Amino acid sequence: MRNRLVTLFGGGGFLGRYVAQELLEAGVRLRIAERNPSNAMHIRPLGGLGQVQMVAADVTRPATLARAVEGADAVINLVGILKGAFYKVHVEGAGNVARAAAAAGANALVHISAIGADPGSDSEYGRTKGQGEEAVKAAFPGAAVIRPSILFGPEDQFTNRFAQLIRNAPVVPVIGGNTRFQPAYVADVGKAIARAALDPGKYGGKTFELGGPEVMTMAEINHWIARTINRHRQFLTVPDAAADLLASLTGWMPGAPITSDQWKMLQSDNVVSAGAKGLSAFGIDPTPMAAVAPAWLVQYRKHGRFASRASA
Repeated sequence: MRNRLVTLFGGGGFLGRYVAQELLEAGVRLRIAERNPSNAMHIRPLGGLGQVQMVAADVTRPATLARAVEGADAVINLVGILKGAFYKVHVEGAGNVARAAAAAGANALVHISAIGADPGSDSEYGRTKGQGEEAVKAAFPGAAVIRPSILFGPEDQFTNRFAQLIRNAPVVPVIGGNTRFQPAYVADVGKAIARAALDPGKYGGKTFELGGPEVMTMAEINHWIARTINRHRQFLTVPDAAADLLASLTGWMPGAPITSDQWKMLQSDNVVSAGAKGLSAFGIDPTPMAAVAPAWLVQYRKHGRFASRASA
């Protein structure tokens, strides 16, 4: 492993921290490719002296990619967005990375997509994620495609976002309350991605859908977080017509809670497909939220770690 070089596109993000940690513990040399490498400086202390290097690269600019993948045994693409130029990033960018990896002679490519990726999706996010998978497979047929569900972890914008809202608002609106999710622990997903990159003979050319051990509706997730942070709140289910109106305001109304495309995504459950290869294919037992999330959600309790069991 110590002579292997892995290039990690988007390594400075939430998931990137956990993928990088797994790879560094395996002893590989790691090259972090970011538009602004300073965004990934927190990765450097995770490795030994000289084990981590940084390079400036933009997946939407093919000319910047050759240097980033030069000499790499494996390439991982984590780059994705929740709003903005979906096609440019998810389709063109993914294809650019795959072609660069193939041209550099990399043995493995791991492409991070998402549950719900489908070229025929009504959501631009889901549609471009599906088209991106097609672009990757066309350029690098042996790529492993990883489709995670929504991720939770200490730095997430999922449990933390809801906990902050619940802490601050006496009445909590819930949009898409009946939509089902299968949240996955970010450390589990990071481990799976690292294993896929280091063993292309076992994982290459396959698609995996990674979810946690529990399926919960949006409403159930909100209620669980409220109980965990000891906040007794009234929850208000936002009618679909009102949610659709709120989503349509995005783009000109500052602070709109949801985009039109996100609302379209909420029309479908975000759960692992029946029969799909999941975390068990990597020898990983999925971690429940209840086993780890209270450790970081405690900050949202009325008196933090010193909170009593009384209602807040």
